[in-house]
Amino acid sequence: MQYQSVAFIGAGNMSRSIISGMVASGYPANLITASNPSKRKLDALNADFQINVTQNNDDAIANSDVVILSVKPQLMQVVCEAFSVPELNQKLFISVAAGITVDRLVSFLTPNAKVVRVMPNTPSLIGKGMSGLFAPSEISDDQKQFTEDMMKMVGEIIWVEEESKINGVIAAAGSSPAYFFAILEAMQQEAIRMGFDQDQARLLVQQSMLGAAEMVCHNPQLELSELRTQVTSKGGTTAKALEHMQDKGLPDILSGAMQAAVARANEMSSQF
Repeated sequence: MQYQSVAFIGAGNMSRSIISGMVASGYPANLITASNPSKRKLDALNADFQINVTQNNDDAIANSDVVILSVKPQLMQVVCEAFSVPELNQKLFISVAAGITVDRLVSFLTPNAKVVRVMPNTPSLIGKGMSGLFAPSEISDDQKQFTEDMMKMVGEIIWVEEESKINGVIAAAGSSPAYFFAILEAMQQEAIRMGFDQDQARLLVQQSMLGAAEMVCHNPQLELSELRTQVTSKGGTTAKALEHMQDKGLPDILSGAMQAAVARANEMSSQF
């Protein structure tokens, strides 16, 4: 990987996740700067990763080749329009904000700004992330490669050819850890009602989900439907449980949830 100086605008969980992965993978900490209004978050990043920190966005950007825009979507315009560094069009901007299109981001920055969109998810914090990446045609191969290499430090990546598919990435990966947490939470509560204590119930469901995920990852040649079939004996307990899920419309519920996430991302593109 070609090392470049990188500025993170915003020091929240996603910035921490990416910085952690970069440093753990050997990226020089002295080439990373984080900027944020909160000194507490900056001090924590400096203590944990020995990166540079500042409360001045312009200082961070002026000394960097790549700028990661990691602020809340509703704050993005205000933050970007306050940048006063003259050579913004010489930087590569990587946005991890949901819902804000490349064209909109360029309008916040400067004409001809180079912007790549990345949609990561929270498991990036432990190096198990899944990110979708989109780059418009004006982004060079070297810039795309840098973005890809950086995000591979925190998990797996896919490139999408159409920017609209980033919203699909949000539905299938960006938001989906919360779907799984909700399922685990419901299963834990039911196990408690069956008589297990809270710790026992949590261990039962979290280890089962971990094992199922590992089976998926270790058997890429098998369709998910085949893996399901392999643990479903005809007329058995699993078959009865799955039959109940089908009767209650679980596939439709999940489909509707994913479409709701896409719809909200589309709304955000016009709101912010």
